[in-house]
Amino acid sequence: MSDLRGLVVQSTGSFYMVRVGADLYKCKLKGNFKLDGIRTTNPIAVGDYVMVDASSSDANGGISWIHEILPRTNYIIRRASNLSKEAHILGANLDRTLLLVTINYPITTTTFIDRYLASAEAYRVPVALVFNKVDRYGASDTQLLHRYIATYQKVGYDCFSVSALTGKGLDEVRHYLSEGVTLIAGHSGVGKSTFINALAPNAAQQTAAISEAHNTGVHTTTFSTMIPYGAGEAYLIDTPGIKGFGTIDFEREEVGHYFPEIFKVSKGCHYSNCSHTHEPKCAVRALLEQGEISPTRYKSYLSILKDDPSVKYRA
Repeated sequence: MSDLRGLVVQSTGSFYMVRVGADLYKCKLKGNFKLDGIRTTNPIAVGDYVMVDASSSDANGGISWIHEILPRTNYIIRRASNLSKEAHILGANLDRTLLLVTINYPITTTTFIDRYLASAEAYRVPVALVFNKVDRYGASDTQLLHRYIATYQKVGYDCFSVSALTGKGLDEVRHYLSEGVTLIAGHSGVGKSTFINALAPNAAQQTAAISEAHNTGVHTTTFSTMIPYGAGEAYLIDTPGIKGFGTIDFEREEVGHYFPEIFKVSKGCHYSNCSHTHEPKCAVRALLEQGEISPTRYKSYLSILKDDPSVKYRA
């Protein structure tokens, strides 16, 4: 067996493209690797480092076998909309993730934003928000945009206002993404493809080249792809649009840990196991009433508390 260490740069769920140096290998997951304990729609994600048996490709029509996934530093995961599986991994071994959101055209709800942010906190992935389509916003949209930015900057999240269409605000984002691996996520329709093509003008050609090698035709963001970005070792992971974001593996008593402002204040609660819902002398609810904690953030916190892990998630 000829073992090669490679990086998964594209995943369709059936096949994986693995980059080893300058070479691309079309791979499948070795059958005996699929253990019963794996409850994800994709046991291997873009960004994973894997071991490939390259010697098997000649005997299998040019397809090599992945027989080992190397340990991950982190990942972004959500509850799967496919009810037969428990979770879906968006990307692995990330330096950061950007959530692309729109105040309008279409609307991205604060509940969706907060669930994504909480999951990034839970799995130790630095996260920032990019508010796109500012060129389309009227006075009321712009006012709401400023309120959102004030809310999330107060918590400690970096926020960017951009128009991927006109290029407004993109230079600041380019500087922020100058190194490392960045996963870009968001609802369908928020302008993710336009955003990525504006940042990396050759992205369409690069994804088309990978897709051609993968025999999957033209790339339409129906699966995740890693795109080289800039002159150094920087990459963008383009992901399909997300309709809903269900959390997974959140213990009820730990949900507050993933809301930085709630976790910080909770040290002042009278009860160490305070759920911040009904207990007396709750520091979180006291600051909520004083306007120091955002009502929308608190509402999102409550929504996650109500998640039933026994119920499969449907977008």
